[in-house]
Amino acid sequence: MSKPYKGFEPKWFTEKAPEKSFRSIFKWGDPEAFKVPKESLYRMMKEKFEMTDEDFSDYRSNLGLDTVKLPQAMKSRLTPVQLNKLKDIVGKSNVSIDDYDRLSVAYGKTMWDLMRLRENRIDSLPEAVVYPCDTTQVRKLVDFCYEENLPLYVYGGGSSVTRGVEPVLGGISLDMRRNFNKVLSFNETNHTITVQAGMSGPDLEKHLRNAEKEFGAHAAYTCGHFPQSFEYSSVGGWVVTRGAGQNSTYYGKIEDLVLGQKYETPIGEFVSDSYARKATGPSIDQMFMGGEGTFGVLCEVTLKFFFYRPENHIHFSYMFPSWEDARNAAREIMQAEFGYPSVFRLSDPEETDVMMKLYGIEDTFLDSLLKLKGMKSMERCLFLGFTDGERGFCRNVRRKVGQICRRHKAMSLTGIPAKAWEKGRFSDPYLRDSMEDFAVVTDTLECTVNWDNMSSVHESVRKFCKSRPNTICMTHMSHAYPQGANLYWIFITRSDSFEDFRQYHQGILDAIQASGAAISHHHGIGKLFAPWLEGCIGTNQLNLIRTMRDYLDPRHLMNPGGTIGLDLDEKDKRFKRPKW
Repeated sequence: MSKPYKGFEPKWFTEKAPEKSFRSIFKWGDPEAFKVPKESLYRMMKEKFEMTDEDFSDYRSNLGLDTVKLPQAMKSRLTPVQLNKLKDIVGKSNVSIDDYDRLSVAYGKTMWDLMRLRENRIDSLPEAVVYPCDTTQVRKLVDFCYEENLPLYVYGGGSSVTRGVEPVLGGISLDMRRNFNKVLSFNETNHTITVQAGMSGPDLEKHLRNAEKEFGAHAAYTCGHFPQSFEYSSVGGWVVTRGAGQNSTYYGKIEDLVLGQKYETPIGEFVSDSYARKATGPSIDQMFMGGEGTFGVLCEVTLKFFFYRPENHIHFSYMFPSWEDARNAAREIMQAEFGYPSVFRLSDPEETDVMMKLYGIEDTFLDSLLKLKGMKSMERCLFLGFTDGERGFCRNVRRKVGQICRRHKAMSLTGIPAKAWEKGRFSDPYLRDSMEDFAVVTDTLECTVNWDNMSSVHESVRKFCKSRPNTICMTHMSHAYPQGANLYWIFITRSDSFEDFRQYHQGILDAIQASGAAISHHHGIGKLFAPWLEGCIGTNQLNLIRTMRDYLDPRHLMNPGGTIGLDLDEKDKRFKRPKW
């Protein structure tokens, strides 16, 4: 909880989300957890959005406290025979046609989903939710769906922001959280662990950090994969979307961590080995990753792991006088060949301004000192991060980062801001619910750029975001590489209708694609970004993906409805490019 307000405090909703309620579905994370803006951030919102205390005296959006109860027309249409077949496969207790259970796996966590649920707009529902326990059951479920001509969707952790899990054509949803979450093997010699795809991020880390006790290992380990959705995401979700953790600059994206996979597809099982490198034709692993369930159901994943050495986290924070100085330093750090920091986060001027408020630095002695050093508000840029790895390596990385930052006019802020960010990095999404209660919406989009077009992409996309009056548009660079980086956009604006927000969101995606950036770095594509995919990768490339899907799933029952641009009507495509 933030410090008490000195002035008027909004009527933030801080109660537990009622069980079986709409809010318990669209709310982020723990039903009892919440986070509200600090008073300085609240004052900034009022100024930016031209709002008054009166606008925050009562809720402007539906809180979603009602119990989920579907109309009769939305009840499951499965026959008793079909339901009994499902129960024969997984057991009676692992099949549900309950209203709440069905709606709880129908949406992810993008603002598209949250606003529709607040409006009680139910566009998609599975006919039943099934909770498989092992790969044999998944095999039988895939066969059942083909026999009955039923679409098959998979729900992992539920943190999708691309409509990746939405069962737009009904059918069956496999909820992997309840039972599909076991460790299948641990190999300390090879530094690999094989788990079921429904394993959550926290559970994976718990097994690895307790490896000495649980597996008789000689040390504690980590996978090093920590997306912001870490607490409510699954290993399978990371893999099928080609996700990235916040420490990816050192550990790599998920495609760098995966060594083997097992899928159950309509035409049979596909299993890859776990060799570190090989030259045996195109990589089946890389071809399947990013498929988002359109090739089959991901059941098992073999991952690399690393020594867990939290004592070697060396935190650093720097303030640069300008975005240009900060970008140049970031590029030099990534190209200098002395190793990479683990977390690498560089905020643009507007995000820096917001972070100064979040961290309570604004109007302090440190803020005055920064201004004396020429670090002006809405020009300065905050860079923070920390190291991972062997101690000597970490010390060298920290020393080299400091040298480069100072060479580019940066002032050290010590490691305190980085530690504050690390402490709260998984709790920030809770702010979104608190603000949306008052029709202040927050969402994110991200893209991949090279160093030579980073400035133009940032400028053009930001220009569109700010074309909407009274809008906050923050950007940070993360997941950096020698050749480029990820740009991550956070936009906050007033919007009290889904349709209004939908048009603005699509406009930002248009701007990202028009800028020449890759439309996604780690969120994936799903059904939400699908209209832009062909324009991003090219017609021949998309046709190759479609051909692979047609071979593996000839009747198009695996996550159908436009996922990754497949089964998409021509009229729905945006920025289509000619064949390459």
